[in-house]
Order: sequence, then structure tokens, then C-alpha cells
Amino acid sequence: GWGRGRRPVINVSWEDAQAYVQWLSRETGEEYRLLSEAEWEYAARAGTDTPRYWSGEPEHCRHANGLDQDLARTSEGRAWMNEYNRLNPAQCADGHEKSAPAGSYPPNAFGLHDVMGNVNEWTQDCWNNSYSDAPDDGSAWMSGDCSSHSLRGGGWLGGARVLRSAFRIGYPAGNRYFLIGLRVARSMG
Repeated sequence: GWGRGRRPVINVSWEDAQAYVQWLSRETGEEYRLLSEAEWEYAARAGTDTPRYWSGEPEHCRHANGLDQDLARTSEGRAWMNEYNRLNPAQCADGHEKSAPAGSYPPNAFGLHDVMGNVNEWTQDCWNNSYSDAPDDGSAWMSGDCSSHSLRGGGWLGGARVLRSAFRIGYPAGNRYFLIGLRVARSMG
């Protein structure tokens, strides 16, 4: 099933993610944490300045797990699309109705897999509607609405508007959702 095996963990709140990185740090003796939004975007862009690390084309099926014809063909997918009129599936198919096993798509130039699509990923930053006043040193922005935190990456229910490096959305820190997971970073030095 989705959320198990090699698929990304899902239904994780920001608070759960914090508890996990603290546990992992204690167990390993290394410092693990969530990425800041700036770190996440830098890693996702992988040296590019286009909306997507794969040449900027909006069709994602060869590069990321997003909303496409695989989900559109299911009764559940059609129901979501009827409920949320803004859902517009890509005309391609990537072979996955929901989440895909990690590493199903080619990595970006930094060797990172699945930075867009599959599941939204928590970042350390508190939610701010605009990113224009964010710290300029790449650190997490720990002021603003800290009852919510930033998600990055989009998920398998996201279309071209969502599957891009700069897309961000705030979500309540204590809430879990089937489109939300995490990416863990290890601090160096």
C-alpha cells in the first residue's frame, strides 16, 4: 500500500517530524533536522533557475509523481477532480495512481530523488505568506505563524502549478495528511 515499503512515509505532522529527527539524532549521535525552505529550494533546483529542475517543461511524468492520467482513470481520482475543479491532470501517465516508491524517477543534478511530486515535505520554517523577508543566510525563518509550517515539493495530487521549485504552502503543525511526509537533513561539521 501507499505510505509503506519503499514509498514515502505519509500522514506525518510537523510535530511528528520534529520528534523523529530528535529521536534519530539521539540514536545516531549525529544532528538530524528538517531542511529550511531555502535549503529545500536550493536542493530541489540543483543549480537551475527554471521552475523545474528538468528543463522547465510542465509535463512531469518522466520526472516526478504528480496528477496525471493514472489517477484520472480511477473513480476516486474522478471524484477528487469533480470536487476540486482546479485539479487538471497532465495528459501523460507515470504509472502511479498515488505515491510511488522512492527513487522511481531520475535524480536531479545533485543526485536527489523525488524532490517534486510524490508527497509534500515539511520544512523547518514557520509559515509566512510572502518569502520576501526570509533570512538571507539560508537558515529557517522562525518567526511568523509558527502554528503552521511550510510544505514544499507538491504531491501526487498536484499538477504543473504545484510541481515547481518555488511552490510553497503553509499547513498547521499538528495536522497529518495523506499527501504530507518529510525529508531529513544531517548537519555537517
